[in-house]
Amino acid sequence: MTQITLNDGGRQAAGAGRRFSLLRNVPLWLSVLIVTLLFVVPVIRLFYMSFVEEGGMSLAHYRSLLSESGTWTMFLNTLIVTAGSTALSLVLGVTTAWLAAYTDIRLKKALQVLILLPFIIPSYIVTIAWTQLASDVPFADINLYSMGGIVFVLGITHYPLVHLFTANVLRRIPKEQEWAARAGGGGRLTVMRRVTLPLALPGIVGGAMIAFLSNLDNFGIPAFLGIPANITVLSTAIYQEVIGFGPGAFSRAAALSVILAIVALAGTLFQWLLLRKSATDGTAAPDTEPRVRLGKNRPFVEAVLWLFVLGTGIVPLLSMLKTSVIRAYGLPFVPDNLTLDHYRYVLFDYGKSFDAIGNSLKLAVAASLICLVFGTAIAYFRTRRPGGALRYIELSVGLPYALPGIVLGLAMIFAWMEPLPGWNPGIYGTAWILLIAYVTRFMVLQIRGSMTAMSQVSPDMEEAARISGAGALQKWRKILLPLLSGGILSGALLVLLTSLTELTVSSLLWSSGSETIGIIIFNFEQAGYTTHSTAYSAVVLVLMGAIAGLAYLLLRIWKRRVNTP
Repeated sequence: MTQITLNDGGRQAAGAGRRFSLLRNVPLWLSVLIVTLLFVVPVIRLFYMSFVEEGGMSLAHYRSLLSESGTWTMFLNTLIVTAGSTALSLVLGVTTAWLAAYTDIRLKKALQVLILLPFIIPSYIVTIAWTQLASDVPFADINLYSMGGIVFVLGITHYPLVHLFTANVLRRIPKEQEWAARAGGGGRLTVMRRVTLPLALPGIVGGAMIAFLSNLDNFGIPAFLGIPANITVLSTAIYQEVIGFGPGAFSRAAALSVILAIVALAGTLFQWLLLRKSATDGTAAPDTEPRVRLGKNRPFVEAVLWLFVLGTGIVPLLSMLKTSVIRAYGLPFVPDNLTLDHYRYVLFDYGKSFDAIGNSLKLAVAASLICLVFGTAIAYFRTRRPGGALRYIELSVGLPYALPGIVLGLAMIFAWMEPLPGWNPGIYGTAWILLIAYVTRFMVLQIRGSMTAMSQVSPDMEEAARISGAGALQKWRKILLPLLSGGILSGALLVLLTSLTELTVSSLLWSSGSETIGIIIFNFEQAGYTTHSTAYSAVVLVLMGAIAGLAYLLLRIWKRRVNTP
């Protein structure tokens, strides 16, 4: 009898333990549900809508698109633009990376900042700057509103990505292997061909793939340069289908989006495999010591490099600023033709442009705060308590960022126009859908930044805090936040600046009253108001610089307070 009672008690205790375990996991499974609804369901809805037609589901939209000659022309345009710009980015990025990593050129930090400038500045502002510079060249008729112009501006915009990846992998190549090859009688070119390039190849190709995906994703440059010249690529075709509101426009756009998404996801998978190989091979610590002495050629090489980075990073912006103070577009740059009227108009007279700055600031701050809190939480649990559910959350959150922005924008329309049959929550057509889209798009940036920071903090410090009686809030306030603040805040700043100037997703989701910075500049350009678009772009650059400078100052103050005993 006693034995039976003990067994019953054991079963009751086990049942209570299982119920407690289930209750403890409720927040995790609730998180899985929310992540699925926000990050996965829109993609599923997009895929589903590409098959929908009157009377049911079919492949009619795909058959229709693939039977049109214009579709194949668009595919060819996309291939030429992405392949050509990637090749240009590869040549420029590898060359500048080799000079920065291997040679003894001076002022490398300043050069690095200037090299990154075309990528840091929003691509549509870079496009405006280059069009103004092209129009200012007196001895040549340069037409950037062409296939070659799109390839050139995309290549200049994304070569910094190749530069970063290549410079990083070059600095990690063990110099002993190169010395051994040199001692064996190999010349400089032989060593580069047989030792340096094979070791650096995974990183170089990985950087090229990221540039390729960025070129494929970019909407601003093909829209600003291609639409006026009737050059259509996949991203602009999707945009034109959606705004055209023709019969079956959304389903045709969905079919195009699925095709573009498949190409992008395949490229992302290939890039991931390459970067895994690169990370496995590049285990050596970075070596910043010069390996090649340029000797008497150094001044010439430095002059050419400085001319290049100034010509691609600063001179176009100066040309844009010049246009912004000209009384009328096309007039000569003389004192009588200078005015600040365009700045007064975009800041004070045209109410929508000032409202757009407010909208973008509010959306960017809200998105960065949401990503800061939830992205850091996901990163913490993913790092400290790895498991299948958290791995699923990480992959799901990364999915929207792997998709081209124009594809995600259309997916958000399908997901929030009518989330459930007969239920419209009123989100589509308001600023709320922009906020949801920004969070969905950029959450992964915060997670990556936070995970990088957390991987450098030993779990033993948390265990010591727990043993000493510190609660969860005390542990975060006194131990984790001081150590993690740099990486966490860097991720939040990246989300803030990226959301502030976002155009691709916004081009499909904005509505009257929810215009953003990118939309105002895009509308100015489409209407032919070049002096207004250049003035507004200059204001945006000042705003971005002010935010970045303020963030840097606050981070230094925070670190000083934390490090003060």
